[in-house]
Amino acid sequence: MDILLFAHVVGAAVWVGGLITLAFLAPAIRDGAVAEGADARPILRTAANRFGWISWTALGAQATTGLLMTLQQLDRYWTRALTTKLGFVVLSAVLAAWHTAAARRQHPALRGAVQGAILVLGLVIVWLALRI
Repeated sequence: MDILLFAHVVGAAVWVGGLITLAFLAPAIRDGAVAEGADARPILRTAANRFGWISWTALGAQATTGLLMTLQQLDRYWTRALTTKLGFVVLSAVLAAWHTAAARRQHPALRGAVQGAILVLGLVIVWLALRI
């Protein structure tokens, strides 16, 4: 089970750590581009696409390892905290999928708000995981 837990935690670190990193980098990239008279959208789009590949892979790894760990010790892991965590994971994944599909058509303020909501959900999920 140690390797499953390790993979699960690495997946969480990639997902949530990437969201935190993007939350700080995206405004800095946008501000830097504006200061230089450049358009930040191509850079941000490329960064978002790259992050999308790794973040969805990390989320898939988390889902797989979480399921395997839960099945191994169903009586120990199935708690109210886990049920709540799973609800937030599903909500976060649905919100992220919608955001991925609709980001190009969204106003920048809405994109930022959705990214912020996904980040907050990710932090809540980590907090709940520590309670299990």
